[in-house]
Amino acid sequence: MKKIKGKHRQLIEVIGLYMAIAAVRALPIKSLRLACRLLGDLIFAILPRRREIAVKNVEIAFGDQLDQNQIKQLARRSCQSFFLMAVETMRSPFKHDGARVVRDPRYKTQHLEQLFLKAKKTHDEAGGCIFVTPHLGNWEILPYASALIGIPLAVLMRPMDNPYLQRAILSSRIASGQVVIPKKNSMLMLERMLKQGKSLGILPDQATGRGLRVKFFGREAPVTPIPAVLAITYKRPVVVVAACRTADPYYFEGFVSDPIFPQANPAGEQAEILRITTEINERMEEIIRKYPEQYLWMHNRWKNSGRKPVFGN
Repeated sequence: MKKIKGKHRQLIEVIGLYMAIAAVRALPIKSLRLACRLLGDLIFAILPRRREIAVKNVEIAFGDQLDQNQIKQLARRSCQSFFLMAVETMRSPFKHDGARVVRDPRYKTQHLEQLFLKAKKTHDEAGGCIFVTPHLGNWEILPYASALIGIPLAVLMRPMDNPYLQRAILSSRIASGQVVIPKKNSMLMLERMLKQGKSLGILPDQATGRGLRVKFFGREAPVTPIPAVLAITYKRPVVVVAACRTADPYYFEGFVSDPIFPQANPAGEQAEILRITTEINERMEEIIRKYPEQYLWMHNRWKNSGRKPVFGN
């Protein structure tokens, strides 16, 4: 009976997703932005644990610059941003035309595309690179931007609990030419993709049980060493990217950093892993400081897992 109820719930969730997509594509974008602000305010009000985490995180990052009211407002706007990301993904500036990705003419994405031409140059010269992005702005449209420019990409993704939702989301990603790699036990597949000349897409800014402790907004946070380890092992550069929304609902501001190349480090490989990971964090932080209200502060970024890190103190 539990299995049957679970399946019914999963089917209801996927039907709800398709209904939401239909509604989002039918409504004016300004109305959708207003609805996202209201939903964000509602979540901020009724989920005290997430509210407390978001407020605490913003306080860690900006407590020396903002008063308590400003901190709460920034945390609340971050909740709104999460819903905006979901709506923007359903109403993406990039569409499928058969096996190709094309730009929706309503959106002004030329700036993003020009930046990704810079990223493609790095990809072509290195035979593949490692793209990393924080949970900022709309991270879901970045793989489609890279597909439009012609960067073969493999994206690391945590499998969803609902297989029907998983299938619905994967179908769109696979149609754009992306290779989707499940997050668990992913190292061998990531290595294979690099050997084949593909680039990787990774979101490395969430806490991990075992990894590095690297400063993020002035305080040590647990972070995965995987991008740095892959960069060193396969001599590939790391590039930090992001796409942030602006006041114009049809325009996203893009960011593509200069590549971070692995180097021969006289202090050894672990020191080089730490250097690359620290530089990744610094470049992500630079972009987040420009659009702090669009960062996912609801995640427990500075949690202490109690486990001994693989590297660091």
